[in-house]
Amino acid sequence: TIVNVGTVLIGTTIGILLKNGLPKRFEKTVMQGLGLTTCFIGIGGTLSEVLIIQDGEIGTQHTMLLILCLALGAVIGEALNIEQRLEDFGAFCQSHFAAKGDSRFVEGFVTASLLFCVGAMAIVGALNGDPTMLIAKAILDGVASILFAASLGKGVYLTIVPIFFYQGGITLMARFIRPWLTDVLIGQMSCVGSVLIFAISLN
Repeated sequence: TIVNVGTVLIGTTIGILLKNGLPKRFEKTVMQGLGLTTCFIGIGGTLSEVLIIQDGEIGTQHTMLLILCLALGAVIGEALNIEQRLEDFGAFCQSHFAAKGDSRFVEGFVTASLLFCVGAMAIVGALNGDPTMLIAKAILDGVASILFAASLGKGVYLTIVPIFFYQGGITLMARFIRPWLTDVLIGQMSCVGSVLIFAISLN
């Protein structure tokens, strides 16, 4: 997780430097490219868990579970007003740390935070005790933070807070949580996370 925080800091700094040296017209193209990449990451992760091949025929699994999780997640998320709380935290930091006129600060924070924390790699990597997956995630997040920062600005710096507490918290609690999570359950969590990553790409 510490490595992950470091790569996001480095990537964001590179992205900010690129942003200052790129014409405004590049921002839209960069964001479209990042959206497409995020889209296919989400689709690939979802299909790898949902599609199965049995007796030479393609079938699906976990469909009802997926519907139930997304419906319950939506109700719980709205009840707790999670997105608004993220935006409020971003707006608070914007008022204290961002330069005037940085209108995309909150968008950069919220969008990048969701991408970096929603995926299954943060959960699986933190639980399995092998740092390899988290280091791979750190590299991916570092590259993505370059693109996010180049188009959305300094708000991406703030994503180190949810990464540190969310991913780090799972790592610290792994020894207590892991016995309750089977490989099947982790796979299903991965599937739901991938659908949410696809949803992020639509924004």
